[in-house]
Amino acid sequence: MRREAERRELELDIDSAAIGHWHLGYPPDPRACKVASQHGLDASALRSRLICEDDFYRFDHIIALDHSHLTHLQNMQPSDSRARLSLMLDHIPGREGEDVDDPYYGPESGFTITWNDVEYACRALADKELDTLPSRH
Repeated sequence: MRREAERRELELDIDSAAIGHWHLGYPPDPRACKVASQHGLDASALRSRLICEDDFYRFDHIIALDHSHLTHLQNMQPSDSRARLSLMLDHIPGREGEDVDDPYYGPESGFTITWNDVEYACRALADKELDTLPSRH
């Protein structure tokens, strides 16, 4: 999403966070890093962090990759927060309500499929952000 925002000259505050402690502080899966590298991005320096209550006030959107994460986020969201929760694929017309496939236990090719789905959703999100901005003449 950072690359898509940069490409479109959008100034967005973008971050990624986990809902569980099991990978806290670890880098992404090496297979995910490999796919990112194939697309010109270096993910090796990234480390996971936990989502926190402040995130619901800091961000306009909090996007879950699957329904279980969305339910967890809905349960922890403060009632007065500004964040709008959604699934990643909700932002792709015709894919609303679908989970992003978790490639962790499958073949390496699953990481490419997941990359493509997330990249397409990021483009759609950037389109929506551009639609909300005043026109740039």
